[in-house]
Amino acid sequence: MPEVTPRKVRSYARHFGEVLRMIWAAARWWTVAWAALLVVQGVLPAATVYLTKVLVDAVAEAAGAGVSPDVLRQVLWPAALMGGVLVLTQTLKSIVEWVRTGQAEHVEDYMQRLVHEHALALDIGFYETPDYYDLLKRASENASRRPLSLLENLGTFLQSCITLVAMGAMLIPYGWWLPFVLLLSVLPAFYVVYRHNQRYHDWWEDTTTDRRRLSYYDALITKPWYVHEVRLYGLGDVFKDAYQDLRRRLRGERLDLLGAQARGKAGAALLTLLVTGGVLAWMGLRVLRGTATLGDLALFYQAFNMGQGLFRGLLSNLNAIYAGLLFIEHLFAFLDLEPAVTDPDEPAPLPEPLRQGIRFQNVTFRYPGSDQPVLDGFSLDVPAGQTVALVGSNGAGKTTLTKLLCRFYDPEAGHVELDGVDLRQFSVRALQRRITVLFQFPIRFQEKASRSIAIGDLTALDDEDAIKQAARGAGAHAMIERLPRGYDTMLGRLFDRAVNLSGGQWQRLALARAFYRDAPILILDEPTSMMDSWAEHAWLNRFHELVQDRTALIITHRFTTAMRADVIHVMEEGEIIESGTHEELMARGGRYATSWRAQIDATGNGVASDASVDSMR
Repeated sequence: MPEVTPRKVRSYARHFGEVLRMIWAAARWWTVAWAALLVVQGVLPAATVYLTKVLVDAVAEAAGAGVSPDVLRQVLWPAALMGGVLVLTQTLKSIVEWVRTGQAEHVEDYMQRLVHEHALALDIGFYETPDYYDLLKRASENASRRPLSLLENLGTFLQSCITLVAMGAMLIPYGWWLPFVLLLSVLPAFYVVYRHNQRYHDWWEDTTTDRRRLSYYDALITKPWYVHEVRLYGLGDVFKDAYQDLRRRLRGERLDLLGAQARGKAGAALLTLLVTGGVLAWMGLRVLRGTATLGDLALFYQAFNMGQGLFRGLLSNLNAIYAGLLFIEHLFAFLDLEPAVTDPDEPAPLPEPLRQGIRFQNVTFRYPGSDQPVLDGFSLDVPAGQTVALVGSNGAGKTTLTKLLCRFYDPEAGHVELDGVDLRQFSVRALQRRITVLFQFPIRFQEKASRSIAIGDLTALDDEDAIKQAARGAGAHAMIERLPRGYDTMLGRLFDRAVNLSGGQWQRLALARAFYRDAPILILDEPTSMMDSWAEHAWLNRFHELVQDRTALIITHRFTTAMRADVIHVMEEGEIIESGTHEELMARGGRYATSWRAQIDATGNGVASDASVDSMR
């Protein structure tokens, strides 16, 4: 069980204050209304108990006096007042439910926005580690409900305090020791709940990875991206059984926790019942001796019984607040993560236009959690206005260069420069605005075809002519025109009346999106990998026109694409081993030429349309 230290208490207090500030920022007037209703609800139970005594005494006094206006007034006034309090109590319940729902909706949206904003602000390096996903899982599970749950428990605690003070004031005349008996009778139940909250939090934290694995198995079974391989290889039952086995274990562990709590609660309830019975017997003797009235007995029973419940509620609320703070720690641990890739205090202006080019100078880089560097002292020049191709086997470090150039990461040593200025001197967002990328595995946006292209440049979403021009450049225009509603056709499989595309068609759409952004630096990562030979041939014939006036970096396995570049660099294990034009590399007779000739011989027709550098190994 975690030790509660003074440092922990200060941390919990700080987090609790931050939660209250967030709730105030998210739902200020809803919270004001909630607080006002809380005070009224705290007073009404004490009023009900007191009016019960008045009514019982009035009925006892009027018993046998006959029916007269005076007698009726004596009985009906307290009855009417009690009826009014009960009606008000029930009415307030509906109002409180409405207020709490409005408050909850605003707080949920606000907290989820915080998580989304912070996730977008963090370095991409965080996405490379399992610890990040565990922390994100814990934070996102608690973001929407835990802060409001804390506030509700605090509100219930304060409301119970108000009611308890009023009840205590009514009990003290019967015996100053009664409030202490009330407290002692509920302490065992308090300990049971406290112990369970601690154990449940430890279990919940330890099973984070297991719960993420459940989500993974569920996605493999239910999401369209996995359905083909899962069905083909008969993996459905494998993942279904794995899901059920893991659920069975987690379910058993949780039921064991709840069973231990139930046994503890039963023992505590028995002790509470014995104490209650003893105190009520004592009060009954007073009535029999004539030192108390029936109204006193009714008040005492209700006040003691309700006070017991209130004390139980108070201690339970304290436990719930403590448990909530245990869970909310994960939200603040996530929000406290700081990105390393940040803007300088005074960003340098980006070169306009690019005159010298891009330079990787003695760059060393390794991915988070890896001991092996992908690049070690790597250097490369991409002259402004030229098209440079990078070829090489998988894992050579080609795509890593794209990530460094986009400043998704910073190198641990060396520099990446634009016109001699380190990228770290620029605003991250301004730099990325100057770069357009076709990623190797682009997103298949479930949007209209036109919007799927236009979101490549949010500053020009409605430029229909530019959208069609980008589509023509990518070889996607004719394909889009053949769709049922042309550029207004919804794409994908997630929504009604949508049309799914082939892999090559999705790639051409992503290529159009990359061309749509008017950026001076163009990066194409495997731009023709999913195209058929006819589409690739048509696209390559327009290649130089498409990259005109841009500095282009092409990452490819296809020689037919690479040979169109001004310079080709062959990468192997994070190093440049050959450089030159296609003709120069062929004349040199090195690794590039050997692989090219091997691919041509393999095709048997002298055309390397599908030639790949994978054979360079």
